[in-house]
Amino acid sequence: MAECFALMGWSLPVIESMQKLNKPFVVVSFKDFEQYANDNGIPFFPYTFDEWNDSSNSLDLYERLKPFNVDVAVPLFEETVEWAGALNSMYRGDPRVLNRAFLFRNKAMMKRKALIGGLRVGLFEEVHTRDQVKAFMKRLNEANLQLDGESDSWVHIKPFASAGTVGHRLLRSMSDIDEKVEDSDFPCLTESHLSGREFSCEAFVHRGKIKFLNITEYVKLGFSNFIPEGDYLASKRPLIMEKMQQLVDIFGIEYGMIHPEWFLTEKDELSFGEVACRIPGGHILELASKAYDFDALAAFVMCHDPSLTDEEVDALFPAKDFTPENHFGNVMIYPHRDVINTLEIPEELNEDPYFLDHTLVPPLSTQKIDSREGFGNHFGTINFRGPDAERMTELLEHYQKVDFYV
Repeated sequence: MAECFALMGWSLPVIESMQKLNKPFVVVSFKDFEQYANDNGIPFFPYTFDEWNDSSNSLDLYERLKPFNVDVAVPLFEETVEWAGALNSMYRGDPRVLNRAFLFRNKAMMKRKALIGGLRVGLFEEVHTRDQVKAFMKRLNEANLQLDGESDSWVHIKPFASAGTVGHRLLRSMSDIDEKVEDSDFPCLTESHLSGREFSCEAFVHRGKIKFLNITEYVKLGFSNFIPEGDYLASKRPLIMEKMQQLVDIFGIEYGMIHPEWFLTEKDELSFGEVACRIPGGHILELASKAYDFDALAAFVMCHDPSLTDEEVDALFPAKDFTPENHFGNVMIYPHRDVINTLEIPEELNEDPYFLDHTLVPPLSTQKIDSREGFGNHFGTINFRGPDAERMTELLEHYQKVDFYV
């Protein structure tokens, strides 16, 4: 058993899970959280992750964490992935652990590794100018045998290392490149549009083997999802499991949890989108905990511990034959207008048997809404529980369109 886990970042739900397990941990995060941690008896060590210099680097942090007897580092958010990788390289005596962490932080490197390993990916390039994006779109049009006058092939540009949809732009035409792309977007990754049904997986890995696989059904990326998946994706679980283990093998993942996104076509072709190894957005692990009746956040942390036995790892998860009785889903709520004054909850929501609860908070006064980067920070979630996946989908589609803040 690990002597002490370093939780790299800040997540109150993870902290609460570790307290319930009574496992030793220290939170390593920005100084902004130190007062709260001290007031609530949370072991805490302040560190500046957004700098990397002579006084702020993994060797320095390794030494500073020695008094806590840390021997396992766990990344809670995107910007701590390589920090945790560097520490775990030293704890395990394996420099490749850091190299693997860089795979998760550079989308171009990630795509190349997936392609070399035999996964189906879209066309992609690293670009530095608008002209290079236009040249990429032109080559894509030619590859798709498009004729003059037909619509351009869709192209996406993404930062190499940002989390989720931050900085992600969909370009549908040559004119979009001039109108939507900013100088600050470069350098970045450009890639072809992937067709198919998009979904994510959460695979808990120990000693290189998937111990538990969750499939998250996206109703609308960044807005709504539910767990477990509906019947269609459930029928593809053997195929998905095969590709997931292939991904684990290609990337050399030994411990922790990965959160890849896939695109499934009607011909049962799975295309790899991208993969993360920190806590996913959309409250996915909280939904998985409710649906499968286990603590997914605790399992996320504990799977990073190489010293756990197979029996100890298996005890973290539901029985192999466990079948959830209900789907658990949520809608992340964003105001539909620039200025809001009040929160309005429709009576039909309160009366719906699938409605569980919500975390929406009324504005204190008239509030101006800032522009969002990516999907931005939602104002709360509306949570649902029910046995029918089609009804769950209908509810999530409906309530992501409802304007709760007016």
